[in-house]
Parts: sequence; C-alpha cells; structure tokens
Amino acid sequence: MTQSELIILNFTDIRRRSVKLWNALPESCYSWKPDEKAMSAIEMVRHVLEADYGWNIIINNGSMTNYRTPWRNRPFISVADELEFAEPYRNAFLESVRQFSDMELSETEIVHPGNGDKKILGKYLLRIGYHEAVHAGQFLSYLRAMKINRPEIWD
Repeated sequence: MTQSELIILNFTDIRRRSVKLWNALPESCYSWKPDEKAMSAIEMVRHVLEADYGWNIIINNGSMTNYRTPWRNRPFISVADELEFAEPYRNAFLESVRQFSDMELSETEIVHPGNGDKKILGKYLLRIGYHEAVHAGQFLSYLRAMKINRPEIWD
C-alpha cells in the first residue's frame, strides 16, 4: 500500500465516523450552538465538508487569493443535502491525494495560506485528517449537550 493510499484510508475512515455523528442530529437541532460565538451544528457540518474544496486548491498549489466557495449563499437544508452537494468536491480532493507519489508526499512543501506555515505535503495531509477529527469531537460534545444519543463511532 502506498502512502497516499494509507492517507486516503485514514480520510475515509474519519469521514465515515463524522457522517455517523452528523446523521444523528435531528433537524430541529440544526441551529443549536453552545454559545453565540460558536458554529451551529449544521454550520460545523458544512465547515468540515467545505474544507475539502479549499484543501484541494492548497495541495495543488492553487491560489487562495480570490477564494470563492461553492457554498457561498447556499441555504442550509439538511445534513443529507450537505453531503450530496459536497460529494464531487470530496471526490476531487481524494483523487488529488491519490495522484501523489511517495516522493512528492515526503518532499513537496505546502504553505498554508492562513498563517504562512510551511509543512511537508504528507504531514499537511495528516493535519487535514486531524482537523476533521477535532470537529468530530466537538460535534460529540454538541450532541451530549443537546441530550441526543451519540452513535457508536468506534466500530
């Protein structure tokens, strides 16, 4: 198995667990948030899904100068709708990762546009997985605070 295949396996497993959590959210709780400065539950779902679009630009050395998200002005409808809309962007992102050789993953330098930090591509991709995993933990705490049964994600 190549490094890119392992990274994709990790991304796929993280997303599988996220989707289990997101699907546990009743529509009546979409706009719940723990405080005024936090993202609502549905905003967090979109944030994670939308990130794939931006990550794909970054890992392909595209410019984020005039970044425009396909989600701009898109209404929140449902978790299922968010997942369906995000699917082609997710697939494009995973296909980009699939194309990287082991050498590229260990030698290509990525500059994160938000803070200018430089990371080796393979490590950058692992941090992308960590980003989603952190939000999964936050989402678990949202569900707990809303007193919603939390799905078993450790299977």
